[in-house]
Amino acid sequence: MTQFSSFVVFAEMRTGSNFLEANLNALEGVTCHGEAFNPYLIGGEGKQEMFGIDMVGRDADPGAFLRAMRAQTKGLAGFRYFSDHDPRVFDLVMQDRTCAKIILTRNQLESFISWKIAKESDQWWLANTKHLKTVRPQFDLAEFNERTNALHQFQNRLVNRLQVTGQTAFYIDYEDVRDLDVLNGLAAFLGVEARLKELNFRFKKQNPEPIEEKVSNPAEMRAGLATVDWFNQTQAPNFEPRRQAMVPQYVATEGAPLLFMPIKAAPEAPIKKWLQTYGTLKQDFDRNSLRKWKAATVGLRSFTVVRHPLVRAYMAYCDLLSRDFMPELRPYLKRVHKFSLPPKGKGFETEAEFRAGLLVFLELAKYMLAGRTELRILPAFASQAALLQGFSQVQSPDVIIREDRLAEGLSYLTAEAGVAFSPPPAIKQDGPYALAAIYGEDLELAAQEAYSRDYQGLGFKPWRR
Repeated sequence: MTQFSSFVVFAEMRTGSNFLEANLNALEGVTCHGEAFNPYLIGGEGKQEMFGIDMVGRDADPGAFLRAMRAQTKGLAGFRYFSDHDPRVFDLVMQDRTCAKIILTRNQLESFISWKIAKESDQWWLANTKHLKTVRPQFDLAEFNERTNALHQFQNRLVNRLQVTGQTAFYIDYEDVRDLDVLNGLAAFLGVEARLKELNFRFKKQNPEPIEEKVSNPAEMRAGLATVDWFNQTQAPNFEPRRQAMVPQYVATEGAPLLFMPIKAAPEAPIKKWLQTYGTLKQDFDRNSLRKWKAATVGLRSFTVVRHPLVRAYMAYCDLLSRDFMPELRPYLKRVHKFSLPPKGKGFETEAEFRAGLLVFLELAKYMLAGRTELRILPAFASQAALLQGFSQVQSPDVIIREDRLAEGLSYLTAEAGVAFSPPPAIKQDGPYALAAIYGEDLELAAQEAYSRDYQGLGFKPWRR
């Protein structure tokens, strides 16, 4: 007996999904109900109702529509899902382990050109080759990149959800859709006993010509494709773990519609002091209390303050020396980096020793964020880019202010919130030895290597330049 009670085919336009559906429906005990969650139709062209539910009812409660599909289908029920279909359905099927996942892919250039031809000819499928319309669209590199980038994002999301839920999928390529053995392998994956004896060729391949013969500007297409980074060679791998939104750390004030979202080791205490000039601070939020406060606060503006990566690393390092807030770090540094921190409660005896320790700290941060240590990555060590991404799980800040332009940023923020501007207090960045006194190109380079995401993503320049 099959372990699955339903299935979904993840595909896109012009990937061969009509052909795959026709052959799935040729299997006894399997029914694929087309694009059941297409925003403009239900199942197929012209359909506005299915299982006694119209489009309004489907969109109001997609879960009920899914249940009706399964209940009213004899055997295994499924449908085709594209990345622009109802996003709520994606979550419903991904959390359902009894829903089999089939992932249909195709060469992205072939798919794009086929899509362009279908758009210009208004011929989206072909049952009789006598009715074929021939067009030669113009290749547009920007349009191609936009389409493929969106597809990559969806595919990455799909793979990630499969990974975190511990599920697997049946991957099938456009070129394999016409392989009888592969389709019977798919039947085995679905857990049905039926097998295909022959393929259903109701849907014909519309454009079998070589790609360059399908467009009106092949030379321009060749030149444009030469610039495409097919293998993401320019993208630096990111092994830094995703951060959660630290809602309990958020700070508001009763006298102004302002919400401060602190970044550890960036300005925090001075901003809280500044907020107090407007009224009593409100802290210790959870998601529920934050939602209620936001609903009751008219004209709300949220903000955070980012700090130059080298300065932030320096402040985190000084904080570590004064508070020893990560006890497992001391033996790790001694064992792996052959470096000993001074005894608890005592600092380095010389500026040179302090500076050497900062270099080791930056090297350690580089390894931690690259996933090369077993150490936990505390918020003070995480990149600011990762922390900002974590904010977005609840709410992205309206304004990101840079520490070196704090007064200007807060002036803009208060004007947006409709409150009088109160000058912020001075922010001290002094540790046992001032960063300005020990600064050098080696420290700058070490910071850039450790926090490249912040330098590149947030546009920071070398600190002294």
